[in-house]
Amino acid sequence: MDQKFPEEHTKPVNHAGPTQRSQVRAGVRWDMANSGGEDLRSQEGESFLYFAYGSNLLTERIHLRNPSAVFCSVARLQDFKLDFGNPQGKTSETWHGGIATIFESPGDEVWGVVWKMNKSNLSSLDKQEGVKSGMYVPIEVNVSTQEGKEITCRSYQMTNYERAPPSPQYKKVICLGAKENGLPLEYQKKLNATEPNDYKGKVSEEIEDVIKRGKQKLIRT
Repeated sequence: MDQKFPEEHTKPVNHAGPTQRSQVRAGVRWDMANSGGEDLRSQEGESFLYFAYGSNLLTERIHLRNPSAVFCSVARLQDFKLDFGNPQGKTSETWHGGIATIFESPGDEVWGVVWKMNKSNLSSLDKQEGVKSGMYVPIEVNVSTQEGKEITCRSYQMTNYERAPPSPQYKKVICLGAKENGLPLEYQKKLNATEPNDYKGKVSEEIEDVIKRGKQKLIRT
């Protein structure tokens, strides 16, 4: 059965109040980060680790703007939940529907991919995530690999958005990325059960090509 979006999911979600403060404790803003584990800033000079849980799960997608990204591991972010929405109440011109974010939710978990990236791609990653316009804020999160190792990564989170279902294309990119990188099957089932919106048009040729190449790669493997 498809995952339905309850009525309240159409209301604005503004995490500038108490909810945001709890999120900052679990995954602090990047410029305030000072946690233990394998600290991202103490890693070898020119690279950093990035935890992707949305469209950047797919190799073809992340390489569009960030060619240095190399698969590191599949990882779990504990006590957070995946959500979809329109940042600042504005529908994405790229995706024509809600885009992924995370929020603190005790007992839940978000699975994703840890990419090792060259710092030369930090600005392009921030640009893709709309940091300058306030679409997403960079945060630091502690994730656990399937081998039980804890890693500190850069990630992104929307703090002011209206919940909205993703377009069929956005859902397809996330599901392709989850399958490509071997996220747990139960989590893949949850992603596949997400009900998209009723957008019937196309996205950009660039993104359509990403979807096509992602499908072809899975067929070959």
